[in-house]
Amino acid sequence: MIEMTAIRKGYTTGKVTFEALRGIDLKIEKNEFAAIVGPSGSGKSTLMNLMGCLDTPTGGVYNFEGDRVETLNPNQLAEIRNRKVGFVFQAFNLLPYASAFENVELPLIFAGARSKERQKRVSELLARVGLSDKAANKPTEMSGGEMQRVAIARALANSPNLILADEPTGNLDTKSGNEIIKIFEDLNAAGHTIIMITHDMNLANRTRRIIRLKDGVLDTNGNGSSPKHA
Repeated sequence: MIEMTAIRKGYTTGKVTFEALRGIDLKIEKNEFAAIVGPSGSGKSTLMNLMGCLDTPTGGVYNFEGDRVETLNPNQLAEIRNRKVGFVFQAFNLLPYASAFENVELPLIFAGARSKERQKRVSELLARVGLSDKAANKPTEMSGGEMQRVAIARALANSPNLILADEPTGNLDTKSGNEIIKIFEDLNAAGHTIIMITHDMNLANRTRRIIRLKDGVLDTNGNGSSPKHA
């Protein structure tokens, strides 16, 4: 699904250039469940942004499902983000004035789905994350764990091949965090590819592969990652 070769990402401020990633070689196969771990500033979020086509590399080659990402135009990148990738963030990023149903429905509206199709799909997704009874609730009427489940349902709206989760349990208590990881485990068992950034090694150890970053490079053993160890 993902193949990165010698990937670099630099940021320039005035006369100063900072390289967040300094030559990443990484492959992600379909139906993997992987955790990206490493200290703050190691490049984890930068790597995830590149994987999800929220940003493009300044060096190297990135192939996503056969498409060479750095050659795509903004519309093509947006198409990948909207159709092939689902994003789950630590801060939930829900619309505060919209109900759970409306938050999950939004990507389907952008995709041009018809009303009846949207109704069916959103109802299925809320049921999948155990929130059928919260469809009319706004974020202020839900717990952190419930809001994150809404965010997961929204990420699944357009049936993406890849789910990227950036510290999805960071704002949750232990019980709610475990519930979210259980949902990811079930989604992975159903065929979804999931990549998750986490600082919590207890959660990372529940994935099938751990990818370790340090100072913008893979902290390697062999190819930099393996089931449970890297």
